[in-house]
Amino acid sequence: MSKIDKKYAEYAALFESELHNYINSFHASPSVLFEAMKYSLEAGGKRVRPVLLLAANEMLGGSEESALPFALALEMIHTYSLIHDDLPAMDDDDFRRGNPSNHKKFGEGMAILAGDGLLSLAMELCLANIKDDNSLSATRILFAAAGVSGMVAGQAADLLSEKKQEYSERQLLYIIKNKTSKMIAAPLAMASALNGGKYMAEMKNFGRTLGFLFQVVDDILDVEGEASEMGKTLGKDAQEDKLTSVKYYGLKGAKEYAEKLYNESVSSLSGVANSAYLAKLAEKIYKRTN
Repeated sequence: MSKIDKKYAEYAALFESELHNYINSFHASPSVLFEAMKYSLEAGGKRVRPVLLLAANEMLGGSEESALPFALALEMIHTYSLIHDDLPAMDDDDFRRGNPSNHKKFGEGMAILAGDGLLSLAMELCLANIKDDNSLSATRILFAAAGVSGMVAGQAADLLSEKKQEYSERQLLYIIKNKTSKMIAAPLAMASALNGGKYMAEMKNFGRTLGFLFQVVDDILDVEGEASEMGKTLGKDAQEDKLTSVKYYGLKGAKEYAEKLYNESVSSLSGVANSAYLAKLAEKIYKRTN
C-alpha cells in the first residue's frame, strides 16, 4: 500500500469509527426508517468528502474532535443525495456501491423518507456542534452547497438536460459546478472555516477544480469503467442521453479536460503550506478507476 493510500485509509477508518459510534447511539422510529437510513449510510463507498475535510483540517492544524461531526453531516447529505438519485423518477438505478439501491430494498416511499431523514439529521448534527463563529460558518457552507443554490439546483438542471436536442457548454458547466463540484469543494472550505478561514480562497479554488475533475473522471468511467469496480450500473448516461463532459467534448476531449483540471488543481495549492497530501489526493482522484 502506498503512503497516500495508507493515509487515506487512516482518515477513512477514523470516519468509520465515528460513524459507527454515532449510529449505535442513535435510534429512530419506526425501526424500518432507521434501517433504511443505516443501510445506505453504512454501505461504504470512497468517503471522499469526509476524507477531504479531515485531511484539510489536519493540514490547517485543527482538532479532529471538532471536525468529525461535520464530516458525518457531510456524508449524511451525500448519502441522501445518492438514495434520491437512484429513484425511478431520477436516474432509476437498481444498484449502488455493489448492493441493491435503497428503494429496491425498502421501497420507493421509504427510500424517499430515508433520504429526507438523513438530510434533516445532518442539520441537527451541525446545529448541536455550533460552538462559535467558525462552526457556524462551516454549517452555512455545507447547507449552501447542498441546497437550491448548489446540489439541488444541479440535480434539477441535470434532469432538464436529458434527451435535449440542443445543449451548450454553459449548461454542462452549470450542472457539473452545482451537482458535483460544490459538494466536493464544501469540505475544504468547511475545514478552512473551522480554522478561522485560513487559506479560504485557496481551499475554495482547489475544491472547485477538484469537484470538476471528480465529475469529468466519473463521466469517463461511465464509458470505460468496470461495473464490478464502480459498484453501479454503467452506460446509463448515454442510455438516458444525459448532458455529460463525454457527450459534449467526446471521450478524447473529456480526457484532455480532466488532465487540464488536474494540473489546475495542483497549481492552486502552490501557496499553501503542507499541502502535498492534498495534491496527492487530486492525483488519486484523477487516476481513479472506481
